[in-house]
Amino acid sequence: MRADTTHDRGVHTAQRLYEALAAGDRDTLDALLAPDFVGHAAAGMPLNMGGTHLGPDAMRSNLWGRIGEHFRARAVPSEFQEFADGRLAVIGSYRGVARKSGSELDAAFVHVLEFDGQGRIASLHQLTDTAAWHAALEGTGPPKTIDYRVDNGLATICLNRPEQRNAIDLQMGRDTLEVARRVAADRSVRAVLICGNGPALTVGGDISYFLDGRAEQFGDLFKAMTTPFHEGFEILSRIDAPIVTAAHGAVAGGGLGYVYAADIVVAADDARFVTAFAGIGLSGDGGGTYHLPRLIGPRRAAAAYLRNTPISAAEALEWGLVNELVPAPQVRDRATAIARELASGPTVAFATMRALLRDTWRHDLPTQFAAESKGIKLTGDSRDAAGAIAAFADKQRPTFEGR
Repeated sequence: MRADTTHDRGVHTAQRLYEALAAGDRDTLDALLAPDFVGHAAAGMPLNMGGTHLGPDAMRSNLWGRIGEHFRARAVPSEFQEFADGRLAVIGSYRGVARKSGSELDAAFVHVLEFDGQGRIASLHQLTDTAAWHAALEGTGPPKTIDYRVDNGLATICLNRPEQRNAIDLQMGRDTLEVARRVAADRSVRAVLICGNGPALTVGGDISYFLDGRAEQFGDLFKAMTTPFHEGFEILSRIDAPIVTAAHGAVAGGGLGYVYAADIVVAADDARFVTAFAGIGLSGDGGGTYHLPRLIGPRRAAAAYLRNTPISAAEALEWGLVNELVPAPQVRDRATAIARELASGPTVAFATMRALLRDTWRHDLPTQFAAESKGIKLTGDSRDAAGAIAAFADKQRPTFEGR
C-alpha cells in the first residue's frame, strides 16, 4: 500500500509539472521543483537547449523558456513507470508546431524524474528525438522520398520513389540525412531495415533530375547532393543498432551506399549491382571506393569501377557483398525477419561489436586487443549480459531488454 501511495504521489507531481508547463504557471513550478533542482536536457537539442541546467531558474530560462519562445508545443505524457529506487520514468511526446517555420513537432521523449524527501522534483533527465526538433525548427518536415517508421524497436527506412525506381535526387540525399538523424536520436531503435518500394532498391542518381534545366557544369549540384547523402551514411555507421538491407532489382551508383551501410544484406536472386559511374563520366560516391575493395577485393572493385562490370546476385554472394540470396518475392520478408530478430537481441553488445568491427581497419593487433578488453568490460556490466548468463546456467532462453 505504501509503495502504491508513493507511486501515485510521483505520478500526481509529474502530471502537475506538465500542466504547469503548458499553462506557463511559474508559481506551481516553483512549488514543484526543489531549490537545488538539476535538469539534464538531451545533448542534441537545438538552440543550445541541451546539457545540464543547475537550478529552477536555469531550467526555465535555458530549456522551457526557449521552447516557449520558438515553439507552440506541450509535453504530453502517456505512460508512467516507477523504478525500484523511487525514480519515475515518464514516456510521451512533445507535440505542437515551430513558430517560425510552422512545421509540426512530434518528438518522442522519456523523462526520468527524481524526488527529494519532501516529494519535490530534485532532477529531470530528458531523452528525446532531437532530430524531430531540428526538423520542425528548420521547416524540413517529414521525409518526402523515404517512408520512415519505427515499430517495436525496428526502424524501417524504405526508399519511396517507385515510379523512378528510387532514383536519387537532392531531396533523397537530404531525406537520407534526416532519417539517419532520427534513428540516431531515438533510443527505442534496436535494429534498422533498409528497403525500397517498387521494382528496384535504387538505380542510383536520377539522370532526368540532373538534366532538368542544366546543360553542363554538374559539379556544384553533385556536391550539394552528396554532402547530406554522405553525412547520413556516416551517422548510420556510428549508431548502436545493427542494419539489414533488402536488395532487389537494380542496385546502382551511389545507391550502393544503402548496401554498404548494412551489417547484413539479403539480396533477391535477380538483383544486379553496378557502380555505373564510368558510363556517365563520374568518379563515384556513396562510399563505394572505401567499402567495395574491402568487401570484394581491390581487383574486382577496380573492374567494377573502371570497366563498369556488373556484379550478379550469385557473384555478390560468392564475393561477400551480400549475406544470402532468396527468391525475389521473399526478399523483403526475409530481411524484415532478420531485422526483427536483431531488434530483440543484446543492443549494447551489438553496438560494441559494430564499433569493434568498424575500427579494426585502422587498428593494429595490440590496439584491437585493448579495444576488445574495454568492450567486454562494458558489455559485461550490462543488464542483458547478467540476465543471459543466468538464463544459460538455468538452461533457459535469454530475453534481452537492450540495456
